[in-house]
Amino acid sequence: MPPVSIFLNILWLLLGGLWMAFAWVVAAVIMAITIIGLPWARAAFNIAVYTLLPFGQKAVRRDSLTGQSDIGTGPLGFIGNLIWLLLAGWWLALAHLVTAVVLAVTIIGIPFAWAHVKLAGIALWPIGKAIVPA
Repeated sequence: MPPVSIFLNILWLLLGGLWMAFAWVVAAVIMAITIIGLPWARAAFNIAVYTLLPFGQKAVRRDSLTGQSDIGTGPLGFIGNLIWLLLAGWWLALAHLVTAVVLAVTIIGIPFAWAHVKLAGIALWPIGKAIVPA
């Protein structure tokens, strides 16, 4: 990871990244406890790690990465994302957006606010995403 990404990730942790990663872990644990929610728990844990250190990484669709469709990128992934949206996605996205608004008030917080806005989009539709180096 380049030094700039390391510096930005350290600032990110101090400016809201740590508590949002915790929120993703809470969502993942709740989904895992239900057993039926294990596919969502896996996606939430992956995105919790991404939320912890977002600079130097990006989220992409798995089918565009691998060149072939799978369960998470096909019709079942669509249904899974709809269920996720209703159960946990909307409140995670809302938390990211609130954090983004608070950070956007300051000049130094604008890049971090933009990262939260991107994570809010991922919070709404996480199934079928892969985290790769930027």
